[in-house]
Amino acid sequence: MDAEERWRVLRLHVEDEIPLAALARGTGIGVRTLQRWHRRYRDGGLSGLDDHPRVDAGRRRTAAETVAFVERIALTRPRPSLATLHRLTAAEATRQGNPIPSYATVREIVRALDPALVTLALEGPASYRDRHELVLRRRADRPNQTWQSDHTELDIVIVGTDGKPDRPWLTTVMDEYSRAICGYTVFTGAPSALNTALALRQAIWRKADPAWAMCGLPDILHVDHGSDFTSHHLERTAIALHIRIIHSIVGRPQGRGKIERFFGTINTELLATLPGHLGPGSRTPTPSMDLPALDQAIGAFIAVYNDRPHSELGVSPKDAWVADGWLPRMPNSLEDLDTLLLTVPKIRIVQRDGIHFQGQRYLAPTLAPFVGHPITIRYDPRDISEIRVYDHDTFICVAIDEAHPNLRLSLRDIETARRARRRELRKTINDRIPTTATRQEPRHTPPPARRNRLRTYEEDE
Repeated sequence: MDAEERWRVLRLHVEDEIPLAALARGTGIGVRTLQRWHRRYRDGGLSGLDDHPRVDAGRRRTAAETVAFVERIALTRPRPSLATLHRLTAAEATRQGNPIPSYATVREIVRALDPALVTLALEGPASYRDRHELVLRRRADRPNQTWQSDHTELDIVIVGTDGKPDRPWLTTVMDEYSRAICGYTVFTGAPSALNTALALRQAIWRKADPAWAMCGLPDILHVDHGSDFTSHHLERTAIALHIRIIHSIVGRPQGRGKIERFFGTINTELLATLPGHLGPGSRTPTPSMDLPALDQAIGAFIAVYNDRPHSELGVSPKDAWVADGWLPRMPNSLEDLDTLLLTVPKIRIVQRDGIHFQGQRYLAPTLAPFVGHPITIRYDPRDISEIRVYDHDTFICVAIDEAHPNLRLSLRDIETARRARRRELRKTINDRIPTTATRQEPRHTPPPARRNRLRTYEEDE
């Protein structure tokens, strides 16, 4: 019975002056109960009729020493099971001459402990910080004010460039205000500064698809403390583009929860439907997709994600980013952006037959005045069928690999082919070495031993 129901009964006595004895006969409620309600109403008004749990509930007959013992053992790492804790408590209570508490009493004492206190005592400060510590949740005020960028290893196995199973990575760039995905890159191998640069390049520059409107330079780029994000090049690039980089505190990922939730969405909504998905408890599947196919699938999912309503925003990320229409801050040109982001510069001497790089030969008519001169080349490691040529940071031309004009090659493809060739040669060497070692060699006859002649003199004769 709540306070309102008690008042409806007690009001007959307070306002209509019906005696409590008559009220008890008419309602079936005991006189002492009605007297207690009346006393609580006089002391606290209507709120005094509410139920107030006893502060000593579950502990009324438990000695303070026993309660302290249970709490001490429950906060000791590793914590014993409840049954073991009850047995230890019974033995301690018997030793001190106190009543033995019941199993339910011990359980209630353990449950009454502050969860933050339990987490700090049993799991340490890191778990306490992640679960119970007060945090300030940032909220961008407008699009392109703050971007987040991070990597994740995808829960899927694909066919690698060498034909073996490989597990890819995904780098994404998200606008914090609209939750829109501005750019991404899918790759195999460890995350690097170059993968980050490729994702930023796509995020910053205008897309070929007009529906993917997100572009421009952010004011702040929020990243973690990975070596690729703390590279000297990324720092210099951010200075040149007037971007402020904020790194998360080491071991504290708070602040990047939005992009982490997107990674979870990718895993549950997209990867779970693709062949080769690594589900919980599943065996290693047989891969059937390659990297370009996975890249295409993720790109299609991002297009859907940007267009569908966001549960927290109420509108789609694309509509939140576009808003009422505004002009993003852009680099001067794509060439200037590539000069800063595609930071794989190599110094080469222009030969008479072109520029030699990674076993390829690149040529362009514009290179004729530079024969014999050093130049700087920059390339996209996903496609080294062409390179960009610079002279003292001035763009000259795009040189093409004329031997494979229609073949899209990546640096990883070439490196994989080189490793395969080295393995093949090493296997050939290992196969031939035993044959050479067991080959019968001609017997070698040692020369006859020389006799030591004793020198004599005339005086000895």
